[in-house]
Amino acid sequence: MNQKLVINGNILEVELANTPLKRSLGLMYRNELPFNSGMLFVFPKSKNLSFWMKDTHIPLSIAYIDENGFIKNIENMNPQDTTSIKSSSPCKFALEVNQGWFKKNKIQTGDKVTWSHE
Repeated sequence: MNQKLVINGNILEVELANTPLKRSLGLMYRNELPFNSGMLFVFPKSKNLSFWMKDTHIPLSIAYIDENGFIKNIENMNPQDTTSIKSSSPCKFALEVNQGWFKKNKIQTGDKVTWSHE
């Protein structure tokens, strides 16, 4: 089930990764991701998060988001890189999009992510 998020007026359609299986699979094995789309990883409670790019073929950017919807840090991730990319503080959400999407849309640390009610 897809959801829509709004960040600084930009609408992003996201797939939800809200189960252990969906979170562990993420965007692995895909060859493309439509421009204004991504994947929102939802965790049961806030914690220090860490992601890597094993078996992921698309260059991505990740935003770690706290339980109030504020972006804590944004990092770029490269295909097949097994380096752990960590949240700067405990977060409840991680949002993966095509690399450069946040920069192109002038989205940065401290911005608020909200659910669209379309």
